[in-house]
Amino acid sequence: MRPEPGASVRGRRGRRGLALIAGALVLSLAACGGGGNAGSGSGSGLGKTAGGTQGGRSTAAVGIAPASGATGVDTSGTLKVKVAKGRLTEVTVKDDEGAKVEGALTAGGTSWTPSAHLAAGTRYTVHAVAEDSAGRRATEDSSFTTLTPKNTFTGYFTPEDGSTVGVGMPFSIRFTRGITRPGDVEKAVRVRTEPAVDVAGHWFGNDRLDFRPEKYWKTGTKVTVDLDLDGVEGRDGVYGKQRKTVKFTIGRNQVSYVDAKKHTMKVTRDGKTVRTIPVTTGKPGYDTWNGQLVMSEKLAVTRMNGETVGYAGEYDIKDVPHAIRLTNSGTFIHGNYWGGDAFGNYNASHGCVGLRDVRGGYDGAVPAAWFFDHSMLGDVVVVKNSHDRTVAPDNGLNGWNMSWAEWQK
Repeated sequence: MRPEPGASVRGRRGRRGLALIAGALVLSLAACGGGGNAGSGSGSGLGKTAGGTQGGRSTAAVGIAPASGATGVDTSGTLKVKVAKGRLTEVTVKDDEGAKVEGALTAGGTSWTPSAHLAAGTRYTVHAVAEDSAGRRATEDSSFTTLTPKNTFTGYFTPEDGSTVGVGMPFSIRFTRGITRPGDVEKAVRVRTEPAVDVAGHWFGNDRLDFRPEKYWKTGTKVTVDLDLDGVEGRDGVYGKQRKTVKFTIGRNQVSYVDAKKHTMKVTRDGKTVRTIPVTTGKPGYDTWNGQLVMSEKLAVTRMNGETVGYAGEYDIKDVPHAIRLTNSGTFIHGNYWGGDAFGNYNASHGCVGLRDVRGGYDGAVPAAWFFDHSMLGDVVVVKNSHDRTVAPDNGLNGWNMSWAEWQK
């Protein structure tokens, strides 16, 4: 994972804030009917006639909230365009870089609202056109600036942009602040795939959101994730500041099956066995997790100290070769040069899956080196027949251990 600072909603307005918004609309409509220019961004007056099929002033009265010139405007729930005695025919909202804000007409064309939140600290312009029953047009222009938040959050995500990953890799985001408005944040994260497949998000606690399909990804699937978090209020007074597009591709299908009872691992590609490797798993009292475990990190060499996982004094190996992480709690599948004749015969580890290796990891022909070289992040290792329980779905990238129905809750 890595941080991606961006450029995945409603602030506390209270009665006074709502009254101001309503007041802006009322003033706009009154100005239109009376021919004044209160609330007009252009200074030309709301409901200015722009032509029509008949002579005379249009009776359509356009109102825009917030009032033109407003600053510190909330990023969600504030922007509204309405018309009385007519229907809206055009509403164009743009940010200060000229990008359009998507929106939808409602109530038979009498109102318009944006489809999503606005960005923070941004100036927006609004141009609205309406017609009355006689076809006479009225226009109104306005501008305002959204708030600049004092408190913000971002998301650390995996996999990396531009990477190729295994079929088990979810898109996982961990937020820097606890989220109390998960619906608004999840709505701001859009996942698109080619070919199309249904993808759903699942929250683990209030700071982690993972996305996955019902079954493992198909080889060759291209995934695009739009993180439109800029301006999303994730918790009271705390807004996202991230806008990023992440793309990754699903590589070949490799799933490996570890049988803790038989002390073997069967490596499959597209459902066909390509190699069977003798292994050793967790010894009694230190059994390896059962379940589907996704590779989240590869280390050519690493230090493994029992103190970091609650086994203080039991081991401290400074040069473990060919290590691939399977859980956050410290489960790896790795090279083992000290295991003697355990591989294929008995379980001797403290919970990891061990493959025969040499000290220094210099021999590319040993099983651990071969497996390390032929694995990628997102590949799946399925462990069965261990005496331990199934790994928790949030212990690593292991959400596949939840049913699809549970995932969508």
